[in-house]
Amino acid sequence: MIEHKDHFHGSDLEKIEALYGIRKDEIVSFSANVNPLGISKKLRSELSEHIDVITTYPDREYTALRHAIATYCGTKEDHIIVGNGSTELIALFIQITHPAKALILGPTYSEYEREIALEGGRTTYYPLREQQDFKLQLEDFKSKLTDDLDLVVLCNPNNPTSTCISKNDMRDILDVCKEHSIYVMVDETYVEFVDDIASVSAIPLTAYYNNIIILRGTSKFFAAPGLRLGYAITGNTDLLHQINQYKNPWMINSLAEKAGEIMFSDVDYINEARDLIISERKRLYEKYNATSRFKAYAPTANFMLLKILDENESAETLFDRAIREKMMIRDCSTFPFLNDRYIRICFMSPEDNDRLFDCLTR
Repeated sequence: MIEHKDHFHGSDLEKIEALYGIRKDEIVSFSANVNPLGISKKLRSELSEHIDVITTYPDREYTALRHAIATYCGTKEDHIIVGNGSTELIALFIQITHPAKALILGPTYSEYEREIALEGGRTTYYPLREQQDFKLQLEDFKSKLTDDLDLVVLCNPNNPTSTCISKNDMRDILDVCKEHSIYVMVDETYVEFVDDIASVSAIPLTAYYNNIIILRGTSKFFAAPGLRLGYAITGNTDLLHQINQYKNPWMINSLAEKAGEIMFSDVDYINEARDLIISERKRLYEKYNATSRFKAYAPTANFMLLKILDENESAETLFDRAIREKMMIRDCSTFPFLNDRYIRICFMSPEDNDRLFDCLTR
């Protein structure tokens, strides 16, 4: 098991507030990877009109919510499980399948390894290489998929590299995993930010493969981390039955249920968010790569990994400089296979993005 260092998470604004004496509501977080638009105006206005839903229990089947998700994702309602954030669903899936050995694409989110270890499993990593700009080498990766594995974990697009696996390549991976009886857990937390979702999302594959489960949430794209609304999609009816038997009767509360019904149908907000991120992603990738201070790796999500080329700087010094100007970036030295030469920034408003650029390149 790889040792993970402590770090400031994007949600640790209270710690920053105490250490630096900066009010947390004054900090622009380029670390949390949350949609800079905030929650939609439609959600803000309509949810308050449904406050009375808390006077009754949620629908045990979450029928209306699952219908909204199915329409949004283009899948079947009975292939959807909702949960208290995707983190709970990760834990639930691991608890049910009990993988003895898992392969994780890294560097990535540490919660996968933690949950596997809590269930007594062992984890190995397949490292994405800087020499290949952190892009998956498909044929080499497939050669590592062997009978001794029970689970493969793929974050797609991957955090923190912002690289992604195409749907066609995912199909190849699923074919090999099927031959070796390996489950594939795909975390699509950031897929709604990519240029062409249809070419990346594996949701259509759940209609043909029973060895895949896809996780998504509302924390990042819909800017609602406090809502704790996540969902999983799989076409494996046996797995769905097991999850439904194992899970708590009410995975999410009535307000989160109603909020989901509203936000998944808010087409104007969805299009506005995608347009903003796609525009800023292209602009900032070119802007940072034009400097001699950083190497930017081509991003596909709403964040970008940067390698620090200036030998007089490090992730720690840049974090400190930015936070003193009330901007929080991600020091990536805590991720497996990265070090203090890497930082991650997410894309915020154009004005905030330019302010951070000036700070980091000064």
